[in-house]
Amino acid sequence: MAAGVAAGLWQPQWFSLVASLEYAQVNAVIAVLIWLMIYPMMVQVDFAAIRDVGKKPAGLLLTLVINWLVKPFTMALLGWLFFRVLFADWVDPQTATEYIAGMILLGVAPCTAMVFVWSQLTKGDANYTLVQVSVNDLIMIFAFAPISAWLLGVSDITVPWSTLLLSVLLYVVLPLLAGVFTRHYLTRRVTRHGAATTDKAIVAFAQRVKPWSVFGLLATVLLLFGFQAQTILSQPLAIVLIAIPLLLQTYGIFALSYFVGCKLKLPHNIAAPAGMIGASNFFELAVAVAISLFGLHSGAALATVVGVLVEVPVMLSLVWFANSTRHWFAHA
Repeated sequence: MAAGVAAGLWQPQWFSLVASLEYAQVNAVIAVLIWLMIYPMMVQVDFAAIRDVGKKPAGLLLTLVINWLVKPFTMALLGWLFFRVLFADWVDPQTATEYIAGMILLGVAPCTAMVFVWSQLTKGDANYTLVQVSVNDLIMIFAFAPISAWLLGVSDITVPWSTLLLSVLLYVVLPLLAGVFTRHYLTRRVTRHGAATTDKAIVAFAQRVKPWSVFGLLATVLLLFGFQAQTILSQPLAIVLIAIPLLLQTYGIFALSYFVGCKLKLPHNIAAPAGMIGASNFFELAVAVAISLFGLHSGAALATVVGVLVEVPVMLSLVWFANSTRHWFAHA
């Protein structure tokens, strides 16, 4: 984070060039780095085991309830509480409205890409996480616009379909296909030695490519903070004010999902990713809609950007917490 801000101030023209390499609000360099993060987990997805997800529906139901019946509304409530009440003397009404709008857009867009990384870091069930994310993506296609429009109080929202579909293609479909082909290749190469040897070969390969996943994560953090270095230093108070309710939302939603998962006696490798999905956001979509509705330099766009800046360090802290409390799920 510090290196990103320093580099963004030292070489702003380089970061501007990298930031310009985008299509449909999806940055090409960030897409490659996230792809590197996701690919090792996708190698571990076993399609033969996905059918068993239906035998444990509670984890999927928890994810859907948190993401679509709780999270958008708690985000809207926190936005109103902080910018209409607690911070009312520090932010003018028009700017406050835009900040709340940006927060709402984050709350209605559950994560598609980075959640695979958080799941992997908490040793989540790769097959179950894929199903959780895929079902969320399917619901988002139909629910994002009407929920956003209702909470924002506007009559019509144009969903940037190119951003939504391209992101799903880049962050779910393509790495999944790459993982399937890799798994098929490894299976064919060692199949004569038995299933146990095949599983070991897949795990060994995933471990070999895992350093690339770590590199992708670190490079993504550096780039995100480098892109926003000028904003961070030019509007520090605004960023702090926006970050406070976003932090409460992220930690609160994770706590709710994680502890409910514990009470439901879900396995840790299902409950932890469920909490991560609820806590994280599909920031590309939120940023794209904020810019299209309110403009590039609006408070709404700034709020979604702050969501990007907050997400990675906060989610890493939640990964640490989930790994530290694995023993809570000893019943599983």
